[in-house]
Amino acid sequence: MAKKSMIAKNEQRKVIVERYAEKRAALKKTLVDPNATDEAREEARLGLQKLPRNASPVRVRNRDSIDGRPRGTLQKFGISRVRFRDMAHRGELPGITKSSW
Repeated sequence: MAKKSMIAKNEQRKVIVERYAEKRAALKKTLVDPNATDEAREEARLGLQKLPRNASPVRVRNRDSIDGRPRGTLQKFGISRVRFRDMAHRGELPGITKSSW
């Protein structure tokens, strides 16, 4: 189980990313626009630098939705590999069977 503070911090990052997503996309679009002037590109670069660090989607960590484990998460299910195995053995995941050959 991850610390509650780490889970809460990650949730806060998700909120910040969502808040600044539109502004960030507009600035990045200006940066790659071939018709933009050098001054406009410089303004966009400075604008991106002034955004909060946690506004970057790269800083959001994929975590287990049940206990917050940060590593080994399966995106399709939203849980960690350890919890996936337990739930699959108990039959709590419909359509998942243990492989045998």
